[in-house]
Amino acid sequence: MERITRINPLIEVLKSSPRRINKIVLQKEEGHRPLGMIVGLAKEAHVPCLFLPRSVMDKMAPHHQGVIAVLASKEFATLEEILRAAGEKPFLVLLDEIEDPQNLGAILRSAECAGVDGVVLPERRSAGLTEAVYEVSAGALEHLKVARVANLAQAMERLRQKGVWLVGAESGGDGFYWEFDYNQPVAIVLGSEGQGIRPLVRRTCDRVLSIPLRGKLNSLNVAAAAAVFLFEAARQRQIGVRS
Repeated sequence: MERITRINPLIEVLKSSPRRINKIVLQKEEGHRPLGMIVGLAKEAHVPCLFLPRSVMDKMAPHHQGVIAVLASKEFATLEEILRAAGEKPFLVLLDEIEDPQNLGAILRSAECAGVDGVVLPERRSAGLTEAVYEVSAGALEHLKVARVANLAQAMERLRQKGVWLVGAESGGDGFYWEFDYNQPVAIVLGSEGQGIRPLVRRTCDRVLSIPLRGKLNSLNVAAAAAVFLFEAARQRQIGVRS
């Protein structure tokens, strides 16, 4: 995983290519460093910052200058860029706090295979585009646009204003996953395994649909659930079915 551990190179990347940065770790203790400038540039570019004690940072990178920036395996897109490239019927995936790199990588792989136009992540409490995610995605990340937003619910409202239907995938929904017309602008919303879709994000969805389970267990892995929804949507969009 590529890192930047010196102040001046980090400032230059923040000015020129901030979407390459997954996150920035900053030394918690006070010091004579231009951290204010770094935090300001990071906030402007929606790059998450984390403050940690120097003792912890020393273990991560012994010769750091109070900063450690973790670079993404791929530069993030913007939501607007995804929508412009998607055309009249965007097909999106919104991930609400998926923190497991294995799950994120698997979802990205399914999304690319299903023809998704782009994936949207919140900038906080989400796995970044790390080497582990890249490897699990089996190269899908090379072909898929991924955006990072400061507030997922607000991004959903922007999508609704552009005519995109928001479909939450969660147990206890108001119907089953196939009972929807995906042959229109649509974004499928998936939550974390532990918490599911957060209440505000769920309330922002137009529909919340579920997968009927016939066995003893009461839930699917989020990556498996994503595949079920994505390929039903892909099937309908392929043949032009209106449910």
